[in-house]
Amino acid sequence: MPPRGKPFLRWAGSKRKQLTRLGSFWAASHSRYVEPFAGSACLFFELAPASAVLGDLNRDLIELYRVVRDEPERLYRRLCRIAREVPTYYRWRSLNPKSLDRETRALRFLYLNRNCFNGIYRTNTNGEFNVPMGRRPGEYFSKNDLLNCSRLLQTTTLIAGDFTKTLEHVKQGDFVYLDPPYAVKSRRIFREYGKTTFDTSDIFRFTNGLNAIVARGADFLVSYADCAESRLLALGWHSVRLPIRRHVAGFAGDRKLAYEWLISNRPISGQ
Repeated sequence: MPPRGKPFLRWAGSKRKQLTRLGSFWAASHSRYVEPFAGSACLFFELAPASAVLGDLNRDLIELYRVVRDEPERLYRRLCRIAREVPTYYRWRSLNPKSLDRETRALRFLYLNRNCFNGIYRTNTNGEFNVPMGRRPGEYFSKNDLLNCSRLLQTTTLIAGDFTKTLEHVKQGDFVYLDPPYAVKSRRIFREYGKTTFDTSDIFRFTNGLNAIVARGADFLVSYADCAESRLLALGWHSVRLPIRRHVAGFAGDRKLAYEWLISNRPISGQ
């Protein structure tokens, strides 16, 4: 088994503190790992599967994964040369990604992610990244961390697009982890990817996707915030409601105990 990877992205809603629980759903009998809402892909890097499919609606994110796969050392050297101070941050943020080459676009994405407020990915109505610089962004990962991630990505299919595009690749024996942006009608939820992100109108398609996964002989695990939508999703499947502590939020007052559902086609211990 390849060495585990340490996620190199900061990401709102990351499941880093729940990896032990989530990882227990992965079995030696699973032939491949599939994740349609990759984000920072922390569970993927923790499990270090021999084969995987990662997808995400954020095309710049998927492009970054491709550059990490292909040019990790060069990307790391360039990242470490950029000053981590306010004028430099806003200069990089102001650059038009379309005017940059592939590697520099990925470098910009990674630099902004590691230095912005709370690792949030947010764009304005023009699709421009507009998150301010964070006060204490923390140390970077090591070069070896990035090299380990690059090795894992060598045997990974990377897909940019809607979650259904990734689910088309699911086959018998796969394990599919789905952690979509939370779509909740009853309260305001941070819309990470702008207007086109996953919302309540996608729940029907999402449910059909779960049925299709099982029909193909694969297993799935869903993480979803406690709400009417998640309770509806849980009907007919194995599920459990668990307390979690939010560790990334827009305001300190929101860093509190909350609840989340785990939903699967396989039995869940502790039900």
